[in-house]
Amino acid sequence: MHQPVSYQKRAFAKSLRTNATEAEKTLWRLLRSRRLTNLKFRRQVPLGPWIVDFVSFGQRLIIEADGSQHAENTRDEQRDSDLQKRGFRVLRFWNNDILQRSESVLEAILDAASGNPSPVCAPRGAHPPSPARGEGSKSE
Repeated sequence: MHQPVSYQKRAFAKSLRTNATEAEKTLWRLLRSRRLTNLKFRRQVPLGPWIVDFVSFGQRLIIEADGSQHAENTRDEQRDSDLQKRGFRVLRFWNNDILQRSESVLEAILDAASGNPSPVCAPRGAHPPSPARGEGSKSE
């Protein structure tokens, strides 16, 4: 049964929108107004007991922008598990990846939205690895 969102939770979500981090602001500029292949995203949305950073209800896709406080956070695992049970996929990106590698982040979001699993979209909402610099095969 759907429970109505409390006034306090809506007010808190609004305060999160007002006091967004730089990474959240950057990602929102890229996702808002259907800028990413016409995908509709909302930000700081109450969903069950949680408030998610960005959600596309049409794609059942949640995007989380994480700072260092999320490193090895077991509550995030519980949260992601609950959101997955509700039928959502959860992608988590480190703030510095959003700020420094936004094209790769958008590519991973597009892959997830199109249903094509990407190596960047790790299971259970794990953080994608940062790309290795200067590694790879050299042509002979």
